Amino acid sequence: MTQNLNFSFKTLLLFVCLFITTKYYGQQQTKIIVVLDDISHVLNVKQSIQITNNSNKSISKLVLNDWNNAYSSKYSPLGKRFSDEYTRAFHLAADNDRGNTTITKMFINDSLATWNRIENHIDIIEIQLKQSLQPSESVTVETEYSLKIPNSKFTRFGYENGRYYLKNCFLSLARLSNDGEFAYYSNENIEDIANATYENIDISFTIPKNQELTTDCDFINQTESESTKTIEYNAKNRTEIQLAIEKKNSYESFKNDQIEVETNLSDSRLSGIQKAIVIDKIVNYVSDNLVKLPEKKIMVSQADYERNPFYGLNQLPAFISPFPNDFLYEIKFLKAYLYNYLKSSLKIDQRKNSYIFDAIQVYIMMKYIDENYPELKMLGNLSKYRILKGYNLVNANFNEQYKYLYLLMARDNLDQPIGESKESFIKFNEQIAGKYKAGLSFKYLNSVLKDSTVENSFREFLVLNQKKQTTSSDFESILKKKSNQNIDWFFSDLINSRKIIDYKFGKLDKTKDSISVTIKNNSNSTVPITITGLKNKEIVFTQWLYNIKNDTTFALSRNIVDKLVLNYNNNIPEFNSRNNYKSLKGFLSLNRPLRLNFFKDLENPAYNQIFYVPEITYNLYDGIITSLSLHNKSFINRTFIYDINPSFSTRTKSFTGSGVVSFKQQFRDQKLYEIRYGLSGSYFHYIQNAAYLKINPVLQFKFRDSDLRSNKRQYLTFRNVFVNKDEAPITSTTSATTRNSPLSYSVFDTRYTINNSEISKGFGFGTDLQFAGDFGKISTEIAYRKLFENNYQFSLRLYAGTFLYKNTTTEFYSFGLDRPKDYLFDYNYYGRSESTGLFSQEIIIAEGGFKSKFSNPYANKWMTTINASSSIWHWIEMYGDIGLYQNKGQKTQFVYDSGLHLDLVPGYFELFLPVYSSNGFEMGQKNYQEKIRFIATFNPKTLIGLFTRKWF
Repeated sequence: MTQNLNFSFKTLLLFVCLFITTKYYGQQQTKIIVVLDDISHVLNVKQSIQITNNSNKSISKLVLNDWNNAYSSKYSPLGKRFSDEYTRAFHLAADNDRGNTTITKMFINDSLATWNRIENHIDIIEIQLKQSLQPSESVTVETEYSLKIPNSKFTRFGYENGRYYLKNCFLSLARLSNDGEFAYYSNENIEDIANATYENIDISFTIPKNQELTTDCDFINQTESESTKTIEYNAKNRTEIQLAIEKKNSYESFKNDQIEVETNLSDSRLSGIQKAIVIDKIVNYVSDNLVKLPEKKIMVSQADYERNPFYGLNQLPAFISPFPNDFLYEIKFLKAYLYNYLKSSLKIDQRKNSYIFDAIQVYIMMKYIDENYPELKMLGNLSKYRILKGYNLVNANFNEQYKYLYLLMARDNLDQPIGESKESFIKFNEQIAGKYKAGLSFKYLNSVLKDSTVENSFREFLVLNQKKQTTSSDFESILKKKSNQNIDWFFSDLINSRKIIDYKFGKLDKTKDSISVTIKNNSNSTVPITITGLKNKEIVFTQWLYNIKNDTTFALSRNIVDKLVLNYNNNIPEFNSRNNYKSLKGFLSLNRPLRLNFFKDLENPAYNQIFYVPEITYNLYDGIITSLSLHNKSFINRTFIYDINPSFSTRTKSFTGSGVVSFKQQFRDQKLYEIRYGLSGSYFHYIQNAAYLKINPVLQFKFRDSDLRSNKRQYLTFRNVFVNKDEAPITSTTSATTRNSPLSYSVFDTRYTINNSEISKGFGFGTDLQFAGDFGKISTEIAYRKLFENNYQFSLRLYAGTFLYKNTTTEFYSFGLDRPKDYLFDYNYYGRSESTGLFSQEIIIAEGGFKSKFSNPYANKWMTTINASSSIWHWIEMYGDIGLYQNKGQKTQFVYDSGLHLDLVPGYFELFLPVYSSNGFEMGQKNYQEKIRFIATFNPKTLIGLFTRKWF
């Protein structure tokens, strides 16, 4: 029920006292009166903000953050970020599910204010001042507005199922620098709002009597009427507040001698006493290792944890979780508590200086595990099973997962400088890899500096944050002041750049009395590295090496050790640790012994790992194909990979197989970010009792924008495809084209493609040029897709191809209207040579892209087609194709088709139901079921890619 906003005498008195106090202290203060309309999910707000110019310069305008209004448009920075990350829910949502802010009144010092929303940043408000505000001068902004609360399914902030969880929804003064510049930061779902620090916040909520309110503010008073209750709270020295409104309170209160914790972090398997013990332990640990919070209360919500969970192997389903229930709750609470602790404590710019926040959080989490669970493994109790003892995934310490999740991005050349502004990060870096690199980097720095220098710097910086608004320069100054050596390398190479760390052993020289070994710097970063000597697997010595810019020589007495290791304890976030071992035993000794592992494993730098896994695939001519894949692909990508797949065809009772060898040359900060050199081969049957051998050397250049959040990619590929085939047996079903196809040929193929895709739109362009002795041809493909504001989706594809020359009469190289010839064996058809039956209905959208089947679907001169589709309802679409093509000695042919497309799982399982085409009304013709076309891809990578693309 909507409540009228009436200021009582008591409220007026509070305002007067507030503003007298404000002028005395000269700080930012605010008073907010809120009435909840639970039917329409609207907060009606009256707010007064006392604003003081705390900068060194005069300001001519004020800037307010209105992050709730970011939900009002699909094309706001928030909507754009959702689109970039392939998140469909926001774009497809009903208008009633998206929030907005409606401002009805705004005054400055009792005069009507002139204000506007920033173009392309609808969640930022500028207020023009009639007179510039000089340093230390104050003004009062009074405003009335209504907040339509969004559905919480988008960001977990908002309303859903009778529950509100709110943060950063009220108007707030933007952060003001000493230079008089406001921070213009839009809501991009990364929780880094740049609010000014309020010395005092008074807030009053009027809510229905049957609801409960939980907040991190201090309770002042409560009054009740017949149907509502009004609760008053106060908070001091805050940039933001959070609150929850529920019909049944889900929060429990835990209090010790330091602070009261309000939490609804879920774990039904623990009792209240068990939770209390965990919470008390963590609160005390954080206070002892950092500083005590000045606040009396902190709020730790399930929503906060779900937005920033502990990404790692402890997220396995409960029924196979290898960790005890109390530990899972402990690690969840530790992360969520640290998050809210640092949100309350740090007055930094959390967009530009997010690495400081992340470093403290992850560093303390790692230290907590080291001190409380030093023997804990990454897979918990699974390490006790003897059958798993040979896996690094099982033997690795729990904290090593931070390194591997960072390397997951670094090895793919997708890592970003953690000192960059947070909104520029791709999702995986923003939520996982960047945070983990920050913690790893500071743990590494602490091991270099020793004497708890890093931890002491954290503490001093947190104390400083209780006194003033801080910057990264403040933090760097504290850290450098406390360091016993120059640490400029730390900020230049680890914080503010994408430089990798990679040292390796080089030449080994032996004399009668000594051994000297060269240590090479494989990267352009110069940071300290440890060298460790082992004797019979026992540590003999460990020494720090400094300033290795290119290479250096390390000498030691002979027979002291039998192996040298760089970065032995993996304290350094090194790009490649496999080249860190040097055996001193003799010429035939291996630096890293060979180890065979079933399936996959985490990379173990101490061993040369070969993985083996049985695989089962299928095609019509080989039947069930059983393979043994032998490869070196761990969970983290490598520069050099191989994958050899000897296999057996159950239908032909013969051996088949495939294999690939590939090397990636990466460029860290260039538009050309990768060159791939590859060689692949395959040997399978393409028709009954006839096999093909394909050899395919490849050279590929990959390009991207400097902005890694851009989905635009360009590829230039050169390859030469060699094919040798057995002669096809002549049967009644063998087509003339198959019988007359060449048995041995070579095709040089050059392709250039551009892809740029997101949820709201997509564009692709490709051109393909092929040369062989018998023919030369060129083709172009352009694809466009648009999702409109009314959720109507339209896609268009143009294909055009022509022969440059043709010196053969065979139709084997012709363009295909409804099914490409695939003489390069690029497509994984289940029955590539079938002209009738179920497998002839398989479709791959290539070349002509038609869905209906035609009696003469090939062109030996040129072909041009247009494929269009539009949405009808959810996964049901309507398609239509038109085309022109010509064969030598014949007139140009015009064809068309139309029908329904059931896009059940895009790219994985789709059906095409022809309705009307050049063949007539197909639904009314005999054997209609034979006209239905399908896409069925039983490749897990295709399906997984639909869910992981939003992260990368």
